[in-house]
Amino acid sequence: MLIKILIAFAGFIGFMLVFNIFLIIVGLIGSVIPIKEKHFKGPKNPLIMTDNKALVAAHRSGAKIAPENTLMAFQACAESKDFDVDLFEFDLRRSKDGKLIIVHDKTLDRTTNACEHFNETEVYVENKTYAEIRELNLGENYKDSNGNYPYRGLRGDDIPDNLRAIDIEEIFDYLESKKKYLYSIDIKNGKELGKTAADEFHEILKKRNMLDQVIFATFHQEITNYVDKTYPDFNRSASRLDFFLFYIAASFNLPLKKEWIKFNVLQIPANQFVIVRPASKRFVTYAHNLGIAVQYWTVNDAKEIKRINDIGADCIMSDLPDLAYKIIKG
Repeated sequence: MLIKILIAFAGFIGFMLVFNIFLIIVGLIGSVIPIKEKHFKGPKNPLIMTDNKALVAAHRSGAKIAPENTLMAFQACAESKDFDVDLFEFDLRRSKDGKLIIVHDKTLDRTTNACEHFNETEVYVENKTYAEIRELNLGENYKDSNGNYPYRGLRGDDIPDNLRAIDIEEIFDYLESKKKYLYSIDIKNGKELGKTAADEFHEILKKRNMLDQVIFATFHQEITNYVDKTYPDFNRSASRLDFFLFYIAASFNLPLKKEWIKFNVLQIPANQFVIVRPASKRFVTYAHNLGIAVQYWTVNDAKEIKRINDIGADCIMSDLPDLAYKIIKG
């Protein structure tokens, strides 16, 4: 048994070594094959910026200026007199009773007092009702820029309403009363639960006439496949598989046809990958030539925000949207 495990492990290490060498070769080729900017002849993509100023997006609603994915964070962005946000990025998970709640993790352990409140660990969103989740303090573990935890210990009636869980309908009511925003919204559930969430999400957007304002995202390929088949009217972000194949195509400057591509936005890490480095003028040019917008996350460093804006990025998602606004549009 031990020998089989060692052989399997050695095989995995060997595969990863070959795979990484392949990516290095792809990256080197991509750095020398030139790409010229061309005018895309298809339908205009409104998410491609033409003024050399990327959209400013609040990642997780502005996770470093207020507790992530809370009404407090949305308020800090929407009501600020010092900066403005073009796009809000946040995540949805389905509660036990079918509410689409704004929360990133599959459990409530990291950001809230859920473990204490329910006297258990690994408190899954899908196992609690919306009312139960509303009992929690979503600012419990938020650390401010001075290293303090300003909302830790708030319980019961002392928890302000803007630090309690909020669902998608409620946040749309609030934000759309301010102005017409763009949104990048990630369905975090997979499998059948994720498909149900996608159904409900599409119904909400269609009812509100907001499909053109929202970029649909998910890390689950089965949900991507389901959405492509069921809801082709979604503005869809590239899946991880989409990005990997597109990155190879861009590196070799392959002549792709737009009709082969089912997404109209690439939402990708700037340079968080060790080998794959997609935040370049060359990569953005290749995507724009195909009518695809390029949006980068999560960029919190001032120099990197400026650099990525200068290469022609269409959107920069930051936990510090105030900083991004100052650099890009201030």
